[in-house]
Amino acid sequence: MFTNTQIDTNALPQIDQVELHPIDKAYLKIIVINKLLVYGVIVLALILAKLFLVDVLIQSYFWLLAAAVGLLCLSNFMLALLAFKKRMYALRDKDVIYAHGLLIHRLTTVPISRIQHIETSRSWLSRQFGLATLNIYTAGESGSDLSIKGLSEAEATRINDFLSTTVNGGS
Repeated sequence: MFTNTQIDTNALPQIDQVELHPIDKAYLKIIVINKLLVYGVIVLALILAKLFLVDVLIQSYFWLLAAAVGLLCLSNFMLALLAFKKRMYALRDKDVIYAHGLLIHRLTTVPISRIQHIETSRSWLSRQFGLATLNIYTAGESGSDLSIKGLSEAEATRINDFLSTTVNGGS
């Protein structure tokens, strides 16, 4: 006989009761370096435009354009700094949780039973700060379903080892 019992959503576990851990503070340095590199390219493009474009219209509005671009870069930088505090993760018996985003806050939960593959990656800059990214893959996707950037190398390795053991039928 078919039954379809209603579930009391108030009795479900509350995600806000999970203790989320912040990512390593050294990752903020990587964010700042990446942002400054992009802004450097933008400033270089503006300088080249000022020097080599002879269009009178562009020349007359150059400082207005430069101020607008500067304001956008400053806003982007401030949002990145504020959003850093929202990057948090948790590991539970049955899932991995990652929260991030300031204007659009995302909370991603991947059940451990759905994990197909786990890898730890490190860019050149991440290696300089002893950081790593934990990439978690589930079935059916071409890319990773969850990437937790800014973990210390030791923490990423511990989580990777735990998940690998659990997924492969260990503990």
